[in-house]
Amino acid sequence: MSTDGSVSGEERLDVIRTRLEVDGRVRIGTLAAELDVSEMTIRRDLQELETLGCARRVRGGAVALGPAPFADRHRHRARAKAQIAAKLAGFVPSSGAIGMDASTTVLRLATSLAGARDLTVLTNGLETFNALAGKPGVTVQSTGGQLEPRTGSLVGPLACRGASQLLLQRFFLSAAAVDAAIGASETSLEEAEVKRVIAGVSAEVVLAADSTKLGTRAIGVGVEWERIRILVTELDPADRRLDPYRKLVHIR
Repeated sequence: MSTDGSVSGEERLDVIRTRLEVDGRVRIGTLAAELDVSEMTIRRDLQELETLGCARRVRGGAVALGPAPFADRHRHRARAKAQIAAKLAGFVPSSGAIGMDASTTVLRLATSLAGARDLTVLTNGLETFNALAGKPGVTVQSTGGQLEPRTGSLVGPLACRGASQLLLQRFFLSAAAVDAAIGASETSLEEAEVKRVIAGVSAEVVLAADSTKLGTRAIGVGVEWERIRILVTELDPADRRLDPYRKLVHIR
């Protein structure tokens, strides 16, 4: 067994995070064989994820602890999220009404938003709301609802009711996982519900997801492909990893 393998430490953590989100647990031996590293290396990776609050180690592996804290997700895959946000900027109108979810990927878009003249933005993200508050030409509206402290999102019946009150030109969202058969899915059922409501009042839905989420599933059904028009990733649109999605959406 190789002790180094061909996968970097950051890439290994990406793989393990995704497996935890999708399957709920991972086994040391299986990961070591798949990633071509020693079991000791996997144990260190699981220790790091436990320190971050993403997993709890158990005999032979680890189990998921639910959604990762917002601050940890914000640091995770930062370069890819910055590339995605740069692409998304071209889809933001200068006026009208749009929606933004509570994801760290869309937060990067909100932080860099410029050139608005009379733009209303509805969001269920506390950090996104704060990033948009006071920006010239922007009126930011919160859905209201109960704060989920780990994700920084507003959820629950009040959030769903608030999310249904505006008719939006475009909704920008990310997801915990993206599957060619079912669409977007989430680690939180409450989060998934709010996103479905916002998508339902939006003329167009833009799904932003880094490539590690492609071909994976989380526990809660989110927005289905019938509602999604554009998929934005950090990849070149010609990348073969995007082939399963070409007949479903526009790729950017």
